[in-house]
Amino acid sequence: MRGALRPAGRLAEVTRRVGVLISGRGSNLFALAKAAADADFPADIVVVLSNEPSAAGLTLANHAGIPSVCIDHRPFKRNREAHERAMHDVLLSHRVELLCLAGYMRLLTPYLVGAWQGRMLNIHPSLLPSFPGLHTHERALAAGVRIHGCTVHLVTDIMDEGPILGQAAVPVLHGDTAETLAARVLAQEHRLYPAVLKAFLEGAGRAPGAGAHLINPLPGPPAAP
Repeated sequence: MRGALRPAGRLAEVTRRVGVLISGRGSNLFALAKAAADADFPADIVVVLSNEPSAAGLTLANHAGIPSVCIDHRPFKRNREAHERAMHDVLLSHRVELLCLAGYMRLLTPYLVGAWQGRMLNIHPSLLPSFPGLHTHERALAAGVRIHGCTVHLVTDIMDEGPILGQAAVPVLHGDTAETLAARVLAQEHRLYPAVLKAFLEGAGRAPGAGAHLINPLPGPPAAP
């Protein structure tokens, strides 16, 4: 599986250059790169960028043949915008057209959000607008919800409030812990993110309108006999 190198006979008519931002293990990066290896997927993962030198996802990217860059945020002290400008320069040097956040754990400033407005996607481990921010699984269990899940949305200046592009739901089971619930949600993140990215690109980068069916790759109930 190689995210940046495509097989011959590419079927997708237009292939967009996608960058991925990570801070950790990169499991959603792996899901995106695996999907992008298919000939009919409309995106190439051309660079992986992290703020954490120890991020396991950087090693994953290297093994997948995807260029990876780390720009540690610590030398920038509290100047978040200066750090983002350095990242932005890397994205431009790789001619990135669309940006996917995949476990990127830094709050973004208006600079980067503005530079990538309408072209930056994020995946969040809850059914937004419920449980924005951190510790979503613990909060879902504390609230007693029976349905939990994940959301892919466009990034805006307000954290986790951008237009929703797709969601996948999972049941909350009796005896669930934050860890067991997180594992169930993560499995659906890996299915949802590639599906939404593909649909977003094939739909000319438009968010679904009011009343549109949201993308959900989970199988529906069995058909009646």
